[in-house]
Amino acid sequence: MKILIILPNWLGDAVMATPAIELLAKKYPDSEFTFVGSKVSIEALKHHPKCKNYYIDTTKQEKSRLKATVKFAKKLGYHDIAITFRNQIHSNLLIKQTKSKLTIARSSWHANFLGINYTPKLKTDEHLVIQYAKLALQNGNLDQNDIPPLKLYIAPKKTEKKLLGINPGATYGSAKRWYPERFAEVAAYFKNGYDIVIFGGPNEVKIANDIEKELQKLGVTNYTNLAGKTTVKGLCEKIGSCSLFITNDSGPMHIAAAYQIPTISIFGPTRYFETSQWKNQKSIILRKELECSPCMKRECPLKHHECMKLITSKDVIEAVKLIKT
Repeated sequence: MKILIILPNWLGDAVMATPAIELLAKKYPDSEFTFVGSKVSIEALKHHPKCKNYYIDTTKQEKSRLKATVKFAKKLGYHDIAITFRNQIHSNLLIKQTKSKLTIARSSWHANFLGINYTPKLKTDEHLVIQYAKLALQNGNLDQNDIPPLKLYIAPKKTEKKLLGINPGATYGSAKRWYPERFAEVAAYFKNGYDIVIFGGPNEVKIANDIEKELQKLGVTNYTNLAGKTTVKGLCEKIGSCSLFITNDSGPMHIAAAYQIPTISIFGPTRYFETSQWKNQKSIILRKELECSPCMKRECPLKHHECMKLITSKDVIEAVKLIKT
């Protein structure tokens, strides 16, 4: 059986789709997967043992995305099942144009207009992992106890030293980011028990460098700054080797969950009940209940950023002490 899967664009969302993919693999043991997605989502998930083909979707860069999508669909060809985890018109058009036997997408005007076969209305107040799993299995009554943990097929590179991973970035926007000096204060507190690793993507080098400067002021020397220096595969390998991870709501947070790394997740403007770590037994969420949160804005619309400012270094340090590492 051939199954076409259009992955979410964001790294974290792609990782949150992995339980749904595992459920599909279990339901159809003779299946072969074709993955389509952004560069980061493909790099993270292409190692799945059932993945026989994978493509980076570049249709957005074409002069006519409509024509490019139709052309891309012909290249992908017929599948027994074609499912998209994106709620987007071009991805719905893509699976429809493959002429696949069964097409699956969440309910929307464009999915219904295009004649997608299965278009359920999913509850947006449920965790995204649950939404993806219900969509993939066409089972609106699926119990969350039947949904497995996140899964990545990239082996971590274990080290002899205990590593504390610091992840200060959040691609979505500045409102999701805790402060460099506070990350540094936490890292400094635990410097004798861990070597420090600062993570970050190409757009997060500045904030990582700010943490590095703060660590130097605090006399911390046992750190490595990897911001902007890792591939997606390298990022997974390194996060998987950590003994403790302190992070904003971000893609790397979900990578840590996939490896069951003890994690402190700092949440501000986003819906923690929808995007928190899925089934990580050693995970603590730190957040403040405010009237204005979760606002889901990229930047604080009230200009005070209280949802993050009120979370102190001491709060994080005390949370770490609650986790057995």
